[in-house]
Amino acid sequence: MKYRNLGKSGLKVSELGLGSWLTYGTAVEKESSKACIHKAYELGINFFDTANAYNKGAAEIVLGEALKEYPRSSYVLATKVYFGMGKGPNDRGLSRKHIIEQCDASLKRLGVDYIDLYQCHRYDTETPVEETLWALDDLISQGKILYAGVSEWSAAQITDAVHIAKERNFRPLISNQPIYNMLVRYIEKEVLPICEKEGIGQVVFSPLAQGILTGKYKPGQPVPESSRAANDRTNSIISSYLNDNVLTSVQKLDNIAQNLGVKLSQLALAWVLKQPGVSSAIIGASRPEQVEENVKALDLEVSASVMDEINIVLEEIKDFVPKW
Repeated sequence: MKYRNLGKSGLKVSELGLGSWLTYGTAVEKESSKACIHKAYELGINFFDTANAYNKGAAEIVLGEALKEYPRSSYVLATKVYFGMGKGPNDRGLSRKHIIEQCDASLKRLGVDYIDLYQCHRYDTETPVEETLWALDDLISQGKILYAGVSEWSAAQITDAVHIAKERNFRPLISNQPIYNMLVRYIEKEVLPICEKEGIGQVVFSPLAQGILTGKYKPGQPVPESSRAANDRTNSIISSYLNDNVLTSVQKLDNIAQNLGVKLSQLALAWVLKQPGVSSAIIGASRPEQVEENVKALDLEVSASVMDEINIVLEEIKDFVPKW
């Protein structure tokens, strides 16, 4: 396993992290979830990402139970706050009240004394950014969290937060968690440049585009019966990828991977990790074997000529905009 600093902070995270969105505490049984977490840890993954909203806290409980047997200092635990956790008017968002209360609730579910990285899951248009940063700074002072970050914030929102933090002498944000993969690259235009300038690292999610970049979906063919697309017909995100233009380009990427003797998923992960500003790519897994397969991507050296081949293919679908 290889490790990178998260932004300009001293915190080191594994190049691949294990996430729990749509899996742990929901679709994947508890013992299978724990097996994936244990395998990830054994392979050197030290970065584990979850959120309070994932199955209303169930994912945090599973993750906390699985990591309990390891020394607390040996892993980096990340969770998030923003989405609704109740029906009350203050049960969502980034107000001081919601952040403080949800941090305490997450600590209890995770069974730990502190959270390494506490992230604002989305931007809250109804709460002043200063109030949000103030609450996060107080949590750091109290030792309940060590670092703070954001997820899916725009370049303008990140810039505003950076300036306010400097003006108020709040501790700086160290990370942003955006969707980023070969097919979804919106952060390259504005988000990545401002984050690189301010020392904010990217911990990207959906690096395999919810399975599209495994090559299992073929143009002109029905989706595999065992796939996520087949079992979650309401998932508009996956559905937006399933058009022949995109899948034809994905097939070309798969051919490049085959010529290298690797799986497309491994090539896609290696590609993401070559992009500037990326500290870690968060993978999902329902079986330990998937973790093992993804970790092999770290041994893949992608040459400049291969990157050129990939870029030619990606240029064909540069105007593709998936739902998100």
